[in-house]
Amino acid sequence: VQLQASGGGLVQAGGSLRLSCAASGRTFSFYNMGWFRQAPGKEREFVARITWSGGSTIYADSVKGRFTTSRDNAKNTLFLQMNSLKPEDTAVYYCAAKEGRGGSSDYAQYDYWGQGTQVTVSS
Repeated sequence: VQLQASGGGLVQAGGSLRLSCAASGRTFSFYNMGWFRQAPGKEREFVARITWSGGSTIYADSVKGRFTTSRDNAKNTLFLQMNSLKPEDTAVYYCAAKEGRGGSSDYAQYDYWGQGTQVTVSS
């Protein structure tokens, strides 16, 4: 499966952005999906994940209550709605697809990655 993330940009603290991740190739609904981010000089970190059906989501503590992930399997698209953005949310955001049963918060468990989209939050 090929993944393409979009929707990043520059926003003021307290603002919102909606990221999208368009999938092509194999059937999108085969995959559990995740969002990760990487800030300069830091390791890639888990943000959110969602099961193949969209029935279950899990979030990092740092974004819980502010970010929401969802998916539209009919349109082969994953979303990340980000509200109440903070400067510490600044990073390149990646979507990723995981084969096999179950989701994961470990980036090493994911098989396919999008190219990343930059999110910059100014104070």
